[in-house]
Amino acid sequence: MNDTSRRVLVTGGAGFIGSHVVDAHLARGDQVWVVDDLSSGKRENVPEEAEFVEMDIADAGLRDLFRDVGFQLVSHHAAQVNVRISVDDPLLDAGVNVAGLLNVMEGAREARTDRVIYASSGGVVYGEPEQVPTPETAPKLPLSPYGVAKLAGEHYLHYYSEIHGIDYVALRYANVYGPRQDPHGEAGVVAIFSQRLIGEEELTIFGDGEQTRDYVFVKDVVSANLKATDLNIPSGGGLDAVAFNVGTGQATSVNRLADLLEEIAGIHPGRVYRAERLGELRHSTLDTGRFAEWGWAPHFTLRDGLRETFQFITDTGVPG
Repeated sequence: MNDTSRRVLVTGGAGFIGSHVVDAHLARGDQVWVVDDLSSGKRENVPEEAEFVEMDIADAGLRDLFRDVGFQLVSHHAAQVNVRISVDDPLLDAGVNVAGLLNVMEGAREARTDRVIYASSGGVVYGEPEQVPTPETAPKLPLSPYGVAKLAGEHYLHYYSEIHGIDYVALRYANVYGPRQDPHGEAGVVAIFSQRLIGEEELTIFGDGEQTRDYVFVKDVVSANLKATDLNIPSGGGLDAVAFNVGTGQATSVNRLADLLEEIAGIHPGRVYRAERLGELRHSTLDTGRFAEWGWAPHFTLRDGLRETFQFITDTGVPG
């Protein structure tokens, strides 16, 4: 450890985004602990240099870990992330995304943690926005229990900041894709399409394929996380003052995404269109201008990120 290193807890650190965040903190010289119940994460995603604890974030033992280690920074990525599961079982979703967060925050309160980085979701907290690309100040009107829970998390963090003095930054992610991606949820389409192209199978598209998303590469998300650990944000500005959209500001349709991946793979197996799925947003693209003013911007083009992701899946045979 060096003079600027910190004791860092990454919840969900065996998962897609969390494991990349773990790698980045280790590379920076931090001492890193990972808490993950492996319900969707993979043990092999956790490097040997990190301390791994297999545990549900709602487990009472998490508070003991906070007291034993005294984490200075928490990167909270553990979550139930599937919108459709949240619609089918809101209680399950809230048990992880609300009750689990509260257990983490109670541990942070007792350990006097300096800062929490919270993985929120710009793809759902705004609902079907009137303004696209959507800024942080847009109305928060989530249309799924998952979106409601993520927004509730920001309100709880505001409470812990105002009452207990725990500093935090909320990162409202667009649709993250990249190596180790779980092929579920809306961004999971990159992994799903890649696997099908490798198998020379036709691509299934729900709806007309003209629905758009803001696809951001996981390495850009990691740089946003590292940036957020050191931001000096004045207090008293409300939820949006400590929240930053993490995306590209570029809208990409599912049809265009399929075009790009077919070009990268050199395979055109055909497509089949099915009925659109209930509850999914039509358009979601984030305005990242405010984060740019604080010194962060994405560096990977969609084509370059997709190429690296496709190569990873080709080499490993698995998306995550």
